[in-house]
This record gives sequence, structure tokens and C-alpha cells, in this order.
Amino acid sequence: MEFPGRIGIIGGGSWATAIAKIVLANTESINWYMRRQDRIDDFKRLGHNPAYLTTTNFDVNRINFSTKINQVVRNSDTLIFATPSPYLKMHLKKLRSNLEQKNIVSAIKGIVPDENMIMSTYFHEKYNVPQENILVIGGPCHAEEVAMDRLSYLTISCSNRDKARMFAQKLQSSMVKTTVTEDVVGIEYSSVLKNVYAIAAGICHGLKYGDNFQAVLLSNAMQEMERFINTVNESHVRNIKESVYLGDLLVTSYSKFSRNRMFGTMLGKGYSVKIAQMEMEMIAEGYYATKCVKEINDSKYHVNMPILDAMYNILYGRISPVVEISLLTESLR
Repeated sequence: MEFPGRIGIIGGGSWATAIAKIVLANTESINWYMRRQDRIDDFKRLGHNPAYLTTTNFDVNRINFSTKINQVVRNSDTLIFATPSPYLKMHLKKLRSNLEQKNIVSAIKGIVPDENMIMSTYFHEKYNVPQENILVIGGPCHAEEVAMDRLSYLTISCSNRDKARMFAQKLQSSMVKTTVTEDVVGIEYSSVLKNVYAIAAGICHGLKYGDNFQAVLLSNAMQEMERFINTVNESHVRNIKESVYLGDLLVTSYSKFSRNRMFGTMLGKGYSVKIAQMEMEMIAEGYYATKCVKEINDSKYHVNMPILDAMYNILYGRISPVVEISLLTESLR
């Protein structure tokens, strides 16, 4: 069967729902794994996801829902993973089907906690998926704006550029523009790090630092991101000013739809980490990413990353945001 063949989506949240909307614009039908049967029943009855992006309607006759991940995997040639990174291993624990012959698309802008692996590395090392069969979706694209049919841009990355191009065509529409690249590692790490920096931007907003400082913070964050990615993957020559890197950082740090910025803002206003997480009722990927990247950097790369270090001190060292950000201001230029 010609790539991408039958497409399956893993995940039931807002980003998975947005991805389903995008894919169904160019595909006759999809398979869709959701964990909860009651959500599937409500989806079929209402014609939309009952919990996320509720204004986005679907032709449910074109969706093969299932709470059984193995069924979706068996019936799909290409699997798009769009779950929060902390839940990925929980879903995969149920997996009995082999992934080696599948195409894996990661729409997860996070890192696997405990493993400290980006998604492409995790699927390659743990599930023996060939690198040429692993793709990554990146770029500045909030699920909420996809739901509102606002113009969005996605970058598809794969070591096999032709495969990236073919999959990009499956996502392309009048409201979704696509580009392709081979920088899988760079895009994954930039997608992880921008969430960390968005928390920093939110904290500073909550502390009432102004636009002048936010501009300095994010320009330093961009430099920090570039230092780290270029150290991790020296072989690829990338332009960090492209939208998949810089654009994604900006939208995540400034947008009202950004969970990570919202989480940071709550911390800046005085919420504890635990209370902020409880009140959000959604995952802020940057919380987990901070610890993972900090451990990766400290053990292997030793890149100068003062903003990452400051976020680690606040999120895991219980240092006051007021104190830590004040110290950070002295190291930024």
C-alpha cells in the first residue's frame, strides 16, 4: 500500500482532535484510539469531541473509534501519536502488536519522562522502528486555532525527505501550510525546550515584568536553544530563525492558548507548582521537559543554559520565582 496508507491516531485530547480534523480533510477515513469508552459514545452521539475543541464537528461515519490500542495499531499503516508525553508509556504498556513495520508520526511536543528520550529515539530504541519510518510534526500550531480554521503552518521532519513530503501532502489544505525537513532531532528538542521557555515567560508575566524584559528573555532563550540543539546534533545545518524553531517558541511564549505560559503565569502570581497543576487540569509539557533536559545536559552535553537552570530551580528546587528570576536577570544580555 502506498504511504501513508491507513492512518491511526493515538490520543483523545485537543491536539489529537486537531490532528484528526487536519487529516480528515485529505483522507477518507481514520482509525482513532481513545482510552475511555464513554468519551467515544458521547463523540458518536454529539458529532464532536465532548471534552476538547467542542465546536469542531466531525462526520463520525468516517472514524473507526476503539478503546483497544492493539486493534488500532493492527488496522493502521501509519500511527500518529498525540498523547501528552507523561502518558505515552501507560498507553504503550497495553501494546501487543509489533511496531517495526509501521510508520510512526510523533505529534508529541515533549520528552519521555524517566527515559529522558525524545520520541524518535524512544520508538527507534524501544520498539525497533527504523529511523526512515519515524516522522515528527512541529511548528507554531495551536489546536484551538486549527479548530477555528485560522491559518496554521506545520513542518514535517523525517530522515527520508520523500516520505516527509508525501505525509505533508496529507496535511496540506487552504488553512494548513506545510514544509519539510530532515532535522528530526533539532525539531524535537526545539519543541521540548520552547515549552520550558514558555513557562519562564509566564512566570515573568505573573511577576509583572514588562515587554522589554520579555523580549530579552526570549532572545536569550533562542540563543540557549540554538546552543543546545547544535551541540546535540552538529551534523545538521539549521536556520534557527525558521518558524518551526523561532515561531513555535514565540507562539508558545505569548499566546493565550499556551498551557505552559498559563502554568508559568500562575507560578509567578504565587501559586505552588502542585496547586497550579491541579487548577489547570491539563498537562504543561514544560514541567516534565525541564527535569529531563536538565538531566540530559548535566550528564552529557554541559551547555550553558541559565534559563533552563532557573526553571529547574523553581519547579524542582522550590526556589522562589521572585528570587530566581531576579538572579536570572543578571545573566541575560
